[in-house]
Amino acid sequence: MKKNSIKSGDKFNPSFFLKNPHLQSIMASSKLRVPLENHMKKKSREVIISASAGSRLLSFLSPHPASKGLIILLHGWEGSSSSAYILSSGAFFYNRGFSICRLNLRDHGDSHHLNEGLFHGALLQETFDAVNYISQKQDKIPVYLIGFSLGGNFALRIAMKHRLTPIVNLKHVFAISPPLDPYKSSLAIDRYFFYRKYFLKKWKQSLIKKQRLFPAKYDFKKMLKAKTCMELTEDIMPYFPGMTSCRDYFNLYTLKNDSFQNLNIPVKIFIAKDDPVIPYEDYSNLKENEFFQISRQKFGGHCGFIDLFPSRCWYNQKIAEIIN
Repeated sequence: MKKNSIKSGDKFNPSFFLKNPHLQSIMASSKLRVPLENHMKKKSREVIISASAGSRLLSFLSPHPASKGLIILLHGWEGSSSSAYILSSGAFFYNRGFSICRLNLRDHGDSHHLNEGLFHGALLQETFDAVNYISQKQDKIPVYLIGFSLGGNFALRIAMKHRLTPIVNLKHVFAISPPLDPYKSSLAIDRYFFYRKYFLKKWKQSLIKKQRLFPAKYDFKKMLKAKTCMELTEDIMPYFPGMTSCRDYFNLYTLKNDSFQNLNIPVKIFIAKDDPVIPYEDYSNLKENEFFQISRQKFGGHCGFIDLFPSRCWYNQKIAEIIN
């Protein structure tokens, strides 16, 4: 362990009033987390990446002048490269000598115009291509991938695909609060009024933007009346070719124990038992191995793991210990 590495302990034990999982989950996306002086963001430049099938993804690259490596950050569903947790983590690692790439999934951030087709959770290849492209441009410095929530699910599937199609320079994959069964997670979101309202509003805004850009292709008027995320998912299935039902769709990116048995790159998951939208029971049968580790925490909510005394984001510190 280097002298300047950060020791944060193996257990996340926040201050008493921050043990509430909903407060942790809300704080994860709070703009209060983003440093006022963000050198990473000031140094960023837009990079549009073309995937093998012709789609394009928007990213922002912040090269560090004395880079120890590159960290690719992948946001969650209806988040973006400008989400608070992305900007906060990007600033944290940039200040510790790493270049940062903030990659947007299709139709996230200001990228709806780049592709006529709609985003959905099973669109792995274009995201894999983007990570591969970014990694190849790094002149042999190590590359680390950190995914949050749905972005964590993408990161895990990229690690699985890496076994058959190696990504140059990729050294470690981290997933913060990733859903293993997106069907169950959708039901969990709908169960809580606040999360259901938040995600429905952002998803509908995204669809309205897409419809305005491609009016000849999309008419979401009826489905925008949906009252739950599950109802909207079912209504939008006709726009996803080859998917006969939402269960078939969710199964395309559901991860089980055998998904992690043939990894050839280190993968670490950070999950909280009190996560309100990721059923912890999904993790009960997962078995760790040489390349696959799970940090199971009692507290942390969904992508939270935040404390104020001292002020810190626990998973950032743990990842910094590993990659140092």
